[in-house]
Amino acid sequence: MYTVDPLARTLCLTDGKEGMAFVSNKWENRCSDLSYTLAGNGSLVSGIELNRVAAIVDLGTANDLRGRYGYDDAENGGVGFASLRLEGGKVMILQDNSNPAKLTCQPVQEAARLTDVKSSAAAPIHLGHIYLLRIADSRDKNSGQIVVKLMVIAYRPEEAVTLRWELL
Repeated sequence: MYTVDPLARTLCLTDGKEGMAFVSNKWENRCSDLSYTLAGNGSLVSGIELNRVAAIVDLGTANDLRGRYGYDDAENGGVGFASLRLEGGKVMILQDNSNPAKLTCQPVQEAARLTDVKSSAAAPIHLGHIYLLRIADSRDKNSGQIVVKLMVIAYRPEEAVTLRWELL
């Protein structure tokens, strides 16, 4: 996402395209699930569309996750990020990968904060950090929700942020 690009400063998480569009020579929102703003020296912001509420949780780095949850992984490895998934309404992460034939998982404790949704949820951008994001509709509880894992893989303050992300 780019701060000076009116189209690509936002991201649509359902199709991976820019959140804004030029329509009939006008700048319009088409699906802005996530935005990059310069507020607070660079932040990820969600819940900015009408009737949308969101929560963003910063899980720290891959090494932070490995230390907290106790699975084996290389320094700055991707095992923890790859293992994040939604099971039975809970965000889970790898617990034990010592036996590849029988991997076990455990709940991500920080994911409990995803229930605290609000309009315009924000989190400071930190290179290498992994985030969980939940977006819901404040008016239509039956419309479902979006839960996403994000990793900041490149960051140039005041210019651009590059994310690795996946819907859970």
